[in-house]
Order: sequence, then C-alpha cells, then structure tokens
Amino acid sequence: MAQTDQRAIRLRIIIEQPVIGVLHSLQAKDESPLDPKYSREGEALLFDFQVRAGPGFKLSGDQVRREGSVRRFVYIRIGQLAGDPSSPWSRRMKIDIHDIGRDLLDRAAEGGGVIETAVIGTGKDGTPACATVPPTGRRIAER
Repeated sequence: MAQTDQRAIRLRIIIEQPVIGVLHSLQAKDESPLDPKYSREGEALLFDFQVRAGPGFKLSGDQVRREGSVRRFVYIRIGQLAGDPSSPWSRRMKIDIHDIGRDLLDRAAEGGGVIETAVIGTGKDGTPACATVPPTGRRIAER
C-alpha cells in the first residue's frame, strides 16, 4: 500500500493507577522495550506513538501488532519485559486499537489531535494488569 493511501494519526496510551515503582514500556517492532518509565507516586504513565490508517481504516505502524485480518493492538511491557531484571513481574498488557471509532480517527487525522486511550494499570489482585486490558475511555486531546 502506498504511503499516499495512508493517514498519520497520533495515539497516546494512558496507564491510570499503575503499580508504583514497576517499569512499563511500549513494545517496539523488534519486541524490545521502548520509552520505559515507572510511576513514583501513582501518577499516570503516558506513551505516545504514531500509527497509519490505510483504506478501511486498518491501522499499522511500528508499535501495532495484529491478529487475523481485523484485530490490531499495542503491547505495554511490564517489569522484566520492560527492562527491569530485578522485577518480580514479566508481563504484557494488550490494548486493542482496532475498535477506535472512525469518527475519532477522522478527527485526529484532520485536526491534528491525539487519540487518548486510558486503561487501568493495576489488576484486582493489586499486581500490574496484564493480558487484554479494556479501555476505560477514549477521547481526542490537543497535542
């Protein structure tokens, strides 16, 4: 697919209520940690990246993973997988992005805003959330 058939869109993953002191990072294309950070006092963690929306609004990009013909998602690496060998956790959060509404994609592509997807970073057992983590909200934010 030609680059001219694609539109650049900025995304931001917000990990709300992360476990304090646990390293989190985006997963890069080569599966290495990217932009590692941790919460010192419970503040949210923000991960910004760009995707491309092609025909049919299928998303692609360096951080985008896929399952089948429709599902697109981003991994957030946690603990050891994020680059902290002393962490007791070695996990990933899977955050779906294929279900972002076309209206948000259009607004972000045309107006230059950022689509923010918020998730809760602590599981019910008090440890870092992992596996598929559902969004608690999505919105367009100013850059």
